[in-house]
Formats: sequence, C-alpha cells, structure tokens
Amino acid sequence: MTAVKSTNITWHKPLVTQADRDQINGFKGVVLWFTGLPSSGKSTLAHQAERSLFDRGCNAYVLDGDNIRHRLNKDLSFTPGDRKENIRRIGEVANLFADAGVIVISAFISPYREDRAQARALNDPGRFFEVYCKCSLETCEERDPKGLYRRARKGEVGDFTGVSAPYEEPETPEIVVETDRHSLDECVDQILDFLEKEGVIPARADT
Repeated sequence: MTAVKSTNITWHKPLVTQADRDQINGFKGVVLWFTGLPSSGKSTLAHQAERSLFDRGCNAYVLDGDNIRHRLNKDLSFTPGDRKENIRRIGEVANLFADAGVIVISAFISPYREDRAQARALNDPGRFFEVYCKCSLETCEERDPKGLYRRARKGEVGDFTGVSAPYEEPETPEIVVETDRHSLDECVDQILDFLEKEGVIPARADT
C-alpha cells in the first residue's frame, strides 16, 4: 500500500456521475485489463479492439505498456518493486478514464495477481474486466518481434517475464482469448460479443 504523504486535502464528490455519462454516451465506461506474456498479442489486440469499438461509436482508448513507459512511467525500471508501482499508477489512470466515460483498454504484462486485483478493486462491480491473452511461451518466443526473449536467454536482459521473472496466470478472468489459436478478428469479436452480453455496449444492428 502506497503511503499518503499529502496533507490538508479533501475528496470532492462530483456533480456528474459515471451513470450520467453512461446514459448520455450510450455505452458504459469500463476498464478492459489485458494481461499476458510478452509477445502474447496484447498490444495488437488492444489497438484492434479500440478501432472496432470506435467504429461502433464508442469512445475507447488504449493505455499501452511501452507508450506509458516513454512518458508517465519513464522513471521506473523492470524490478519487481518498479513493476508494482507501474501497475499501481496505471490502475489509477485507467479508473479515471472509465469514470470519465471511456472504455479504456490497458495492455500491460502485469505479471502479478495481487497487482491486478488492486487495479480491479478501484472500480465498481461490472466496471473492470480482466482479459487474459493466453499464448504458449513457445509461440511467444517464436514471435519475439523485439528479440527480447533471445536476449533474455543469453542473460543480456534481466527481470524478463517468462524467462527470469515470473508470470502469474489469471485464475478467474472474465475473458480468455487464445491468441495462438485464433485470428486477430476472431479474438476481437469474442471481446465485443462479451461486452454486448454484459450491457457495456449496444448490440450490433445486424444481430
């Protein structure tokens, strides 16, 4: 738990609620929390889901692991402690996006169950959905677009998830997309179908 160092602060209750925004938007502000091994397809899937949601009139936005580390979290490394702080910050940012009425798609390895649970706890029930991008380690290593697995196996990259650092698989994710068995479009359709069933987004006119 991060210590609160600020003093003389007061939480101000908003006059516009999340439910108010849902009503005017026609969809719900939620967090889609993508998690999985490096090269499991999180970012690719997140951006395609964002495109599909946007094309259907839903305001969606991707918080991408690499992009966030370029700016907001550029002061953090990949040690266990910094990984936890990385996810803590993103959990708070994602919650703010969802409260503002956006379907926010967080695409981070987020290897520890405890950290993902803390991100979930920031949101009301039905506002946070864990999406497990399930992919075998062998397939992830075969993809390896950045060559990081190869470098990690040689000892050139430390604290690398799946090689020299652990990954704790989700135990009860809302969605499991098997990115090594299904196409990108099939995985996106699976996510959108789930969101329709949960009442997050309206059903397609042709269904």
